[in-house]
Amino acid sequence: MATGTPSPTEYINHHLHNLQVGEGFWTLKIDTVFFSVLLAAILIWMGRAIGKRLQQDTPSGLQNWVEAIVEFVDGQVSDVFPNRDKLVGPLALTIFMWVFLMNFMDLIPVDLLPWVATLAGMEYLKVVPTTELDTTFALALTVFALIIIYNLRSKGLVGYLKMFLTHPFGPYLFPVNVVMTAIEEVAKPVSLALRLFGNLFAGELLFLLIALLSLGGFGAAWIPQIALGTLWAIFHILVITLQAFIFMLLTAVYLGMASQDLEHH
Repeated sequence: MATGTPSPTEYINHHLHNLQVGEGFWTLKIDTVFFSVLLAAILIWMGRAIGKRLQQDTPSGLQNWVEAIVEFVDGQVSDVFPNRDKLVGPLALTIFMWVFLMNFMDLIPVDLLPWVATLAGMEYLKVVPTTELDTTFALALTVFALIIIYNLRSKGLVGYLKMFLTHPFGPYLFPVNVVMTAIEEVAKPVSLALRLFGNLFAGELLFLLIALLSLGGFGAAWIPQIALGTLWAIFHILVITLQAFIFMLLTAVYLGMASQDLEHH
């Protein structure tokens, strides 16, 4: 390996390191916040721009594409949510599109934006927000807060507490019920966050391993690197779409369960 060329461990660690300030609990990951907010702003801008140009008689190709996504999400929400709700449909659409855009950043060549950041004087840059537990847990905990709100709205405070005492084994085993129901409720945001993080983090690592071909024994290795990277990128399109869909669908399912009264829980 040539002098000055990073080792595989150094290369991977560099790409997995955030542009950040602070230490410990007070660490602010600037790149994660920046790309999350940037993609949210792009999503808002796209929605506003398309909304201003809606045409009933001669819709554009982009409008047809957006309408297909909206109808698809609406159909999924209608299947799992018992009653029409003003929040759940827009929330599901926002989650699907925002998570998809954050996941899509994983398809940008792994060295491109970090190289641009180096030219701008930034040593580190991590561009995929959903490869950070901070992002996935923030999304999941927001959904968890809505689950609690919907439970309180449908069951009331007494009914919600009663669920912990009587579900799933009846009132006579209330100590077991409390533990089981608490685990069940906590598992919802934990599974949402870890599933999304794990799949995207694994995908990013595989892109980095493919990029390592040019650092290892293959020399330039541009032919196998491009071939493998292209094949994985094509497959990864399915992964990032599926993960956005699962997060959106489970959100609707959990809120649908929370909106049921105690008798139907």
